[in-house]
Amino acid sequence: MNIISKSVALTSLCLFLLASCKKNNDPKTETLTLNITGLEDLGANARYEGWIMVNGAPVSTGRFSVNATGQLSQTTFDINKDQLKNATAFVLTIEPFPDANPAPSDQKLLAGDFSGNTAITTIGHPAALNTTFATATGKYVLATPTTASLADELSGVWFLSLMTGSPTVGLSLPALPTGWRYEGWALIAGKPVTTGTFTSVTGTDAAAPYSGTLGAPPFPGEDFIMNAPAGTTFPTNLSGGLAVISVEPFPDNSPAPFLLKPLAANIPNPAMDHVTYNMTLNAASFPTGTVTRN
Repeated sequence: MNIISKSVALTSLCLFLLASCKKNNDPKTETLTLNITGLEDLGANARYEGWIMVNGAPVSTGRFSVNATGQLSQTTFDINKDQLKNATAFVLTIEPFPDANPAPSDQKLLAGDFSGNTAITTIGHPAALNTTFATATGKYVLATPTTASLADELSGVWFLSLMTGSPTVGLSLPALPTGWRYEGWALIAGKPVTTGTFTSVTGTDAAAPYSGTLGAPPFPGEDFIMNAPAGTTFPTNLSGGLAVISVEPFPDNSPAPFLLKPLAANIPNPAMDHVTYNMTLNAASFPTGTVTRN
């Protein structure tokens, strides 16, 4: 055997041994693979975490982050073979980072039952948000009830209806599970500005940092009159902007809108005050994907 043949034979033997060692490195584990789209960067203080349900109890499959383009930092995870085989469902949560609590948070974003070796994950699964928002509807008006001025009426958005001539409920939204809140938004000078978080469509929301001094109607909304955030000027004209209802983690990891935006509307340009406008379902904002075990 010449030196070249010996070298080839030695290389083949090394590769065979390496493959054998890799294959048998941990025979007690198998791979869980995530193929999920529509997730977003959670920032420095939160991470996504996967869980499999084994005999009714959650078992962590590992944490990962997502970059600005939606790419997962990790898509494959080595899981105990017996646990993965006996898993009935997969759940994706949002967890604080760092996190000393070994249990899953209340912020369950996606879930799916295993059928064979695949689980199709959606927000509508009972272990996640338990709704697809298919029946959600919304209406809004532009007005500034917290000021006496008639010159700033296009500087406020209220999620209500004036179709009967008097303020009535403008939003029809499903109840959210523990760990989530609704939040209204208006796009002002290209910047999303909150109108406040809420759980009830028939009451004021949690805050009114920008409104005037007069009383507000008992519905979610905001007048943008004072305390303008950097990059904006109040009063403003909301014509040509956006009105959005988002679903936010609670507690919230970010002052920006979360990826779930079930209702949205392009505000007309020019818009009219005290006119009832419709919002539309924004299902494209919902993440989805598959999880496979092998």
